[in-house]
Amino acid sequence: MLNDMLNDIDRVLLSKEELDETVKNLGRQITEDYKERNLLLVSVLKGSVVFMADLMRAIDIPCRIDFMSVSSYGSGTKTSGTVRILKDLDIDIEGYDILIVEDILDSGKTLSYISEILLARNPKSIRICTLLDKPDRRQVDLTAEYTGMTIPDEFVVGYGLDYAEKYRNLPFVGVLKPAVYEK
Repeated sequence: MLNDMLNDIDRVLLSKEELDETVKNLGRQITEDYKERNLLLVSVLKGSVVFMADLMRAIDIPCRIDFMSVSSYGSGTKTSGTVRILKDLDIDIEGYDILIVEDILDSGKTLSYISEILLARNPKSIRICTLLDKPDRRQVDLTAEYTGMTIPDEFVVGYGLDYAEKYRNLPFVGVLKPAVYEK
């Protein structure tokens, strides 16, 4: 039930309207930066799927999309440090300008691993677009070229972000009450 999920939220960090504006601004910037280029958006499943869907509609140039699924969290709240590829890309990325689309950049381990794997496949370029950046949690030297919002070190859900596969369908990004994940 939606009410049960809403009761687990401490506060809204980004409203639906703020998300819409953030995505439009990112789309405009990416459109400008990738004119006359061979853009391939790579969504990191599952968390980025909502962001990816909105972002690709905000980009006003031809682009292709593909998906990767990796696991580094399980059902916990902290990365395990071990990244496993569950689903790889379907197309050969050689010569493409790759934009990895991610929901949140925190430790950076997962995106660093993905970037290294993709770099070995000879793309023309690789950049990162993240909806949320949590620099206080960074464990590797990694920055996103496109960032929607920098946030504090709090556990957030909604707009694709989950805790134990729940809350992804909330239309906003909210801070999850610690009592929910500290059980």
